[in-house]
Amino acid sequence: MRDPLPDHGEELIHLMHDSEARSDVPADSVTQHFAAVSAGTVKAKKKGLTIGAWIAVGWMTLLILAAILAPVLPIPDPINDANPLKAAQGPTLNHIFGLDGNGRDVFSRIIWGARNSLFIAFAAVITGFIIGGALGLISGYFKGRVGGVLGALTDILLAFPQLVLALAVVSFLGRTVFNVTMALAIVSIPILARITRASTLSWSERDFVTAARAQGAGHIRTMLREILPNVLPAMLSIALLGIAVAIVAEASLSLVGAGVKPDVTTWGNVIFSGQAYLREAPSMVLFPSMVIFFTVYALNYLGDVLRATFDVRESAL
Repeated sequence: MRDPLPDHGEELIHLMHDSEARSDVPADSVTQHFAAVSAGTVKAKKKGLTIGAWIAVGWMTLLILAAILAPVLPIPDPINDANPLKAAQGPTLNHIFGLDGNGRDVFSRIIWGARNSLFIAFAAVITGFIIGGALGLISGYFKGRVGGVLGALTDILLAFPQLVLALAVVSFLGRTVFNVTMALAIVSIPILARITRASTLSWSERDFVTAARAQGAGHIRTMLREILPNVLPAMLSIALLGIAVAIVAEASLSLVGAGVKPDVTTWGNVIFSGQAYLREAPSMVLFPSMVIFFTVYALNYLGDVLRATFDVRESAL
């Protein structure tokens, strides 16, 4: 009688068991760390904020505090404290940013202008964040007919040139702070909806979302507890960029005469009032433009830092 053939599968199992039990062949440290992060027993180390990020945070903090505290700061009134005899003057010791065409302090107008410009930008993007984020989350999660209809509405809004759309809304509603804010909110909705939808489409196919559905989680719970925390980093990053774009858009509307009325101090109106005095006092345009530049740059930088630092799940790997 012939001997039975050796069971190579059994030999392979014993060989693998013996290899795992050997202490003289340590596992690769990178592989161990990757496995530990994947298993959730070890959390990936997060890098702290860089010097550039701290500078950006400091600039935004200083700017926001100055805007909030403008009524109690020892600065001239940006509207009524005018002196036509000293119109269009460059920087001096008493007026470090110079005087505008009506003899008003440019530094004071920039501080007061920050109140309205930042309010318009933040309010517009927050409105777009809530409405656009909800539309993007719903269309990306449900897909099908619902996603198709909402996606088509987003594409229609994106098809319009953004500045032209804002101009049309302001021209129709009127040049008030509220109307300019709503115009910029309408412009920001499709952008935030598109980013949210794209991110939701990716995360809704992950295993942990499938597992939540298999365990009986409803649609609302799945969207809010499983998908939204992972979509938020991308949304917040784009929102910071949207605030920067809204600040520039508000100034652009003022430059073409479609922003808020001249009696409301904004950065756009400060620049607009200085256009006629570029030769005599270029500081009237230079200094508010520099403030806008540093603010936009800080917001863009913080958006990149936010996405790299607080990205959920993906950053751990």
